[in-house]
Amino acid sequence: MTALLFITVVLAWGFTWFAIKLQLGVVAPEVSILWRFVLATALIWAGLAATGRLQRVDPRQHGWFAAMGVCLFCLNYILTYAAIGHIASGVASVIFTTVTIFNPLNQWLFRRQRPSRQVLGAALLGMIGIMLLFGEAFAGVAVDAGTALGVALQLAAALVFSLGNFASLRATADGTDLPNAVARAMSWGTVFLALFCLARGAAFVIAPSPGYLLSLLYLAVVGTIAAFLAYLSLLARLGADRAAYVTVLYPAVALAVSSSFEAYHWSLWSITGLALVGLGNIVLFLRLPPSRAATWERASTQA
Repeated sequence: MTALLFITVVLAWGFTWFAIKLQLGVVAPEVSILWRFVLATALIWAGLAATGRLQRVDPRQHGWFAAMGVCLFCLNYILTYAAIGHIASGVASVIFTTVTIFNPLNQWLFRRQRPSRQVLGAALLGMIGIMLLFGEAFAGVAVDAGTALGVALQLAAALVFSLGNFASLRATADGTDLPNAVARAMSWGTVFLALFCLARGAAFVIAPSPGYLLSLLYLAVVGTIAAFLAYLSLLARLGADRAAYVTVLYPAVALAVSSSFEAYHWSLWSITGLALVGLGNIVLFLRLPPSRAATWERASTQA
């Protein structure tokens, strides 16, 4: 089941980059994000009602639902789109892999679980691999104030996403099941997105083209509902440190999609990067013998 969840997240988010490109043009990016979450929120509530799975929740949990919604379904996206206004999307993808560092550190800070060297080593391999995969995007990067701002915004997006991971664990700590927590968190995130769009003076329009509408449907159903439910399930099963590795894997899938639909050409550097991403995945889930595992744990604790 864990492997299926992992594959679901990686493939679902791997295709979102291509789907997002189909939405660029007539509609303001923040409005497209809003329509995505309006549709996803309506569908998840309808699904819960149709299957009789709606739960009553403790009103005091709404603080955590709101925090989860703002971090995962609102601010994370706003910051990422703002960052891409200053840096290439490939560079932004690389920076977002710092979630693999933020999650173990926040897990240490909030849950007193020190990250193991195995997890940090896998994260380092994955980040280096992604840098090689997107090496061409770095080649033309100018070191100026705009670039620095873009990097800072994307680091903030990664940090916000990481904080949302831990808000989701608190939101379900009272026994609220994940779909009910996600429905309420998405509702909060959608409200804040709408307020942001109003503050920006954005036009609430929608492009009637088949490409836009089909990509919107994919982003809402697969890229949001299916992917987030699978990812947050992984978070509960594996812990924040290991679950975060999907942020390394799905950009690699996005490049594979790009090679099929956008004539992306693989080089020796990108192939090497892909191999390192795969190696990091192996290291992350390598089952060490008991004695070896104990050695790793002691070394991590004493570090």
